[in-house]
Order: sequence, then structure tokens, then C-alpha cells
Amino acid sequence: MINQKQLGWFYAIIAIYLAISSICIALEFYWIFALPLILFVILTFIFAYDKVFFFITLITPLSFTLKDSQFGLGLSIPSEPLMAGLLLLFIIKILYENKYDIRISRHPVSIAIILSLVWMLITTITSCLPIVSLKYFISRLWFVIPFYFIAVGIFKNQKNILSFFWLYIISLVIVVIYTTYQHYLFGFDEKIGHWIMSPFYNDHTAYGAALAIMLPASIGFIFLKSYSNTRRFWALMSTVVLLVGFYLSYCRAAWLSLTFGAVVLIVIKLKIKIQWILLSLVVFASIFFLMRTQIIQQMERNKQDSSKDLVKHLQSMSNISSDASNLERLNRWNSALKMFNQKPITGWGPGTYQFVYGPFQSSKDKTIISTDFGVKGNAHSEYIGPLSEQGVPGLLFVLGILGTVIYTALSILKRKLNPQTKQIVFILIVGLISYYVHGFMNNFLDSDKLSVPFWGFIAALVAIDLNLRKEEKESEV
Repeated sequence: MINQKQLGWFYAIIAIYLAISSICIALEFYWIFALPLILFVILTFIFAYDKVFFFITLITPLSFTLKDSQFGLGLSIPSEPLMAGLLLLFIIKILYENKYDIRISRHPVSIAIILSLVWMLITTITSCLPIVSLKYFISRLWFVIPFYFIAVGIFKNQKNILSFFWLYIISLVIVVIYTTYQHYLFGFDEKIGHWIMSPFYNDHTAYGAALAIMLPASIGFIFLKSYSNTRRFWALMSTVVLLVGFYLSYCRAAWLSLTFGAVVLIVIKLKIKIQWILLSLVVFASIFFLMRTQIIQQMERNKQDSSKDLVKHLQSMSNISSDASNLERLNRWNSALKMFNQKPITGWGPGTYQFVYGPFQSSKDKTIISTDFGVKGNAHSEYIGPLSEQGVPGLLFVLGILGTVIYTALSILKRKLNPQTKQIVFILIVGLISYYVHGFMNNFLDSDKLSVPFWGFIAALVAIDLNLRKEEKESEV
């Protein structure tokens, strides 16, 4: 119950605010009306940052990008400013309270991420375009801190992992419905499908990658035994919508990556030994090396371009003779490798590729969509891109995160898990594998659209691992 003293203070505050408002109106300072909203946002960040975390997850697929004309960089509104707020709050809480779960920061995945950020900072200092690299580094911080280091603590409650999945899926479903309707208006043309998801996603590759990483969650919910029939029904409906969007994305890399993720899941479920998998990879790599001339010649004979027809569209994946998309990707990779040859240790600086790769293009590699002005994206690889921008250590840190994530996932599966936890781990593995495979052909971790699910999935794995370690330690006592 509110006592008289508290009620008196409440009326006093209201009276003061009204008095100040009246003065501001007289002086035409109308911004005073935004003060309650600003105070509400600040208090929410301080006392309910987990609610802000989930709100950002919900709005990320629906956010749109404002381009910076001077540096060619963009800011996603409203998701990234809110992420920046969470980053600032995290720093203040660490400095003021000097309290953070040391188990999170000591986890192998966390150590790999911290080392990669430290090296990114070093290469930002040595960058050929320091302002571009600094902006890139700061944006990486507001992706990683909220959706990994803060997320791990939130995800210790497993229900929050499920909420995270659902919030992103709900917004993604809205984007798919909007995009599909736009497709309908343009007659489902394949060429239109490259940009029809704007302004929510920049192009069909980022759109397809987001669908590939979230589809395992939507499908997995259909078979989640702890869910009621009603929830399973909605999971089925969301899966149908996402599959429609996935097909209409016409993103070959997304189709391939999700297929590979499904194969990995089958391998895990069949409990095929790791040595057999490694042996198979060595055999396939050896065959490719021995027959590389014949394989390349066969690919050069392929004249099938992108098509609305599914079979023809898949055939175009190996077309390196006339498909502009494939040829431009090869052009970007060759340019990145030439950049790496000039600066193999520190690279050219984080986020600088698109501004400096132009002179490294060979005339024979250029395509009808080539440009020298850094307006059409980056190196199109999560591996070659860091190699050109951050040198050999940059690539090694990327692979270090990949290795520790896979090791953590496999170590979790060796433990005794309840059905819900096991299903969540399978979802996380397939989603992350699909992105890591997609990362050979595209890179999107400089955007909020893919950074949120990517780092969130990794955080969920680490949270599950830490919970299991805690339970095992308690059972030993």
C-alpha cells in the first residue's frame, strides 16, 4: 500500500514536471515531452536489461539500415542504438560493481572470442583507414557483448533460450509474409528476389542465411515433447512460412549450408566416429586435388545461369563461366588473397576491404557487376575476409572460435541430457553449422541481422555447458 508520504512525493514530482513543462512550452522547448520516455528507457536498461535484450531480438529482423555516405557504413535502426546502450550499461556495471561470472569469461569459447577482439583492436590501430576500422570494431563490440557475454547469463535459464528463438522467428515470419506478398506483386520473378526483402534485409543472401540459421529451431519445436499441441501447431505454421521464404530467397548458398547442417545432424544421431568423418574428408580432398583440372574444366563448361527453376538454379552453383554472381565472388576472393600477400600479419584493417580491394582486381577477373568504389559489399567470406583485413592471426582466431564451439557442442552431447536440452543442442548445432558453411561464400557478421542469432546460438551452447558443469560439480559433493 502507498502511504501518505509516498503519495505526497508523487504529487510533488508531478507538479514540478508540469511547472517545468509550462516554462519549456513558453520557451518553445518541446523536447521536454520526451523526458518521461527517456527516463523510462534509462530505467529499463538499468533495472530490466534482460527485457531490453529480448526486445532487441524481436525487432532486429524488422530493423532497417541507414547508410553513412562518407564511410560507406550503415547503422541498423532501432536495433543497433539499443545494442550500443546495452554495451555501455555492461561496461558501467563492470566498472561500478566489479562483478561478472568468472566462469563465463574463463570458458574456452569466451577466451577465443576475447582474443579475437583484442587482435581486432590491434589491427584497428594499424589500419590503413583507422576511422572505418574503429567504427567496425565498436559495432562488433555491441554485437558480441550483449548477444554473447550478457546472453550467456540470461540463457542460464533454459526457458530464455526458447524465448530467444521464438522472438526472432516471429519477426522473421512477418518479414517473410511481407516479402512473399511483394514477390506475388512482381510475379515471383527470380531476379526481383535479389532485393525484394528490402528494407529489412539488404539482399537475398543475408535473408537466406537468416532463414537457414532459424529454420532448425522452428522445425525442432514441432518435435519438442515438452510443448503442448497448440505450441507445436504454431511451430508447424511458422515452419511452413519460413520454408516458403527460404525457397523464394533463391539463395543457393543458404540451401547448400542448411543441407550440410542436416547431414551433420544425421551423422551425430547415427553416432558415426569422428575418425571416419575425418578420413572421408581427407579422401574427398585428395580426389579433388588429383582431379582438380578435370573438375574445373567441367565447371567451365556449365553455362546454366540463375533460374526460377529449382533444378537449374542448383546447377548454376558450379557455373564459373557465365554466372556473374559466381564469377564476382571469385574476383573478390582473388583480390582478398592479393591484399593478404601484401600485409600478411596485420592486414589492411577491420572493415576496410570494400574500400581498398579495387586496385587488386585483375581485368580478367572483373565481371559486369564489378566496381572499384566499395559500394557493393565485402570479400564474401567469413574466412578470406578476416585474412585480408586482419592477417593470418585474424583467420586463426576465427577458426579458434569455430573449433571451441564445435568442441563444446560435442562435449555436451556426450553427457546425459534431458530430451528438451538435447533438442535445443541439436537446433544450435544445425543452425551454427549452416552459418559456418554459408560463411565460405558470404559474410554477414558485420550486420545485426545475422550477428544476433549467431552470437546468441553460441551463448546458448556455452550457457548449457556451464549449467551441466555446475550440476556435475554439485553431484560430486
